[in-house]
Amino acid sequence: MKTIGKSFLGAAAGTIVILLSAALIFNNPSEKNTNQSKQMLQQYEATQLPSMSASYRIAQEADFIQAAEKSVNAVVHIKTEISVKSRSYDDFFGPFKYYFGNPHRNNTYVAFGSGVIISSDGYIVTNNHVVEGADKITVTFNNRKELEAEVIGTDPTTDLALIKVDDQNLVFLSFGDSDAVKIGEWVLAVGNPFNLTSTVTAGIVSAKARNINILGAASAIESFIQTDAAVNRGNSGGALVNTTGDLIGINAAIASHTGVYEGYSFAIPVNIVKKVVADLMAYGEIQRAYIGVQIRDIDAAFADELGLEDVEGIYVAGVVENGGAYEAGIREGDVLLSVNNIPINTVSELMGTIGQHNPGEVVKVDVNRDNKLLSYNVTLKNEEGTVSVIKAGETFYNETLGASLKKISHEEKSKLGIDHGLKVTNVQGGILRRGGISEGFIITNINGEDITSEKSLEEALNNKNSGIIKLNGLYLNGVRISYEFMR
Repeated sequence: MKTIGKSFLGAAAGTIVILLSAALIFNNPSEKNTNQSKQMLQQYEATQLPSMSASYRIAQEADFIQAAEKSVNAVVHIKTEISVKSRSYDDFFGPFKYYFGNPHRNNTYVAFGSGVIISSDGYIVTNNHVVEGADKITVTFNNRKELEAEVIGTDPTTDLALIKVDDQNLVFLSFGDSDAVKIGEWVLAVGNPFNLTSTVTAGIVSAKARNINILGAASAIESFIQTDAAVNRGNSGGALVNTTGDLIGINAAIASHTGVYEGYSFAIPVNIVKKVVADLMAYGEIQRAYIGVQIRDIDAAFADELGLEDVEGIYVAGVVENGGAYEAGIREGDVLLSVNNIPINTVSELMGTIGQHNPGEVVKVDVNRDNKLLSYNVTLKNEEGTVSVIKAGETFYNETLGASLKKISHEEKSKLGIDHGLKVTNVQGGILRRGGISEGFIITNINGEDITSEKSLEEALNNKNSGIIKLNGLYLNGVRISYEFMR
């Protein structure tokens, strides 16, 4: 379970005490005065004191049994084993380590987490940080059966991963609707904290669309459901369900000074989960949609500066040329109010809403421009500025390099801290073999040109202005290499 050390400041609620004084409290009152005082107090209690009644269902009346029974058998325990080579080995051999066997014994690390079965044929959702870099994944079911799992795909930008076991007729959870979740609604967190199996805790939804800045990448989607259900290490990847047992989120993080639960936990909304799962199943790669704007939140001071009547919406600080918003007519200085009639008041709300859509889909965007309400139909685009589908694993062959290549994944981008590159998947001849470049090398730049696609690679290689091909890139261990080749 990821933790985030933050200070959360609460207000202490005081109790108002009504003091009733009698005229003769410090004297020795007569019996008559004493009776009068009692009558006055009784009359005051009957007519003046406020009556207290609850207008909501208290915890004892909420029925969690059905949701718990439905969930525990659909949440699994995940054990991952990661083999790590010694750093000295990588430092000594560098990129040439691929030509040698490893003479050193690997260190194996074991970690634990949770996962949620989402289909009867063995698909399981968990967090990316639970399975990232794993050499072996073992899934333990509630009936103690164990199976090995394979990774279908991962998305570090949402901290989600899809894995699969070879089995049938499994109990699974149905997707709910996280957009319909209300603040104050009762929820259950189901998982395996501290390596304990099938643990259920209850709480309420404390907030929605929380951004706690833990995923790091600029393209990360952080729009968490915040709850006060007890969540600890090992709950990562487990289920957040409503009282009917429908999946509304995947538990991902806690806010803590100590590394254990202190009252704040965060789950990835299931509507984002559905989108990521569908993409990984169909394409093996996330089809991220972008509206094409640079944005910032609006507070009271900024609203006054802009001359806004209300503090609502988010400010469009810039518009990407040829992006969907630009082509629709949205301009810098507009205040974005809603997407498909869903109010947008924070950057995380916008990211969470757009993150549920695919490139090529059209969304209705309402904006405030000079205190006038305008509506636009915006066609969302992918990171390359098109509406085409991007598939993982699609390779192509380049004759000059004598190698097959493919685009690097989002996970590799996040891990290496880069935003573009082509990975060498097979070396058959040509200049790469002559230079000793092996599989796994990522080409990021050729002759000063960023390499983002097959087209950009061919354009850079076909530039005849130089008799030298200067190639820059790095290996997956982060070692950066530069090569120069004569044409």
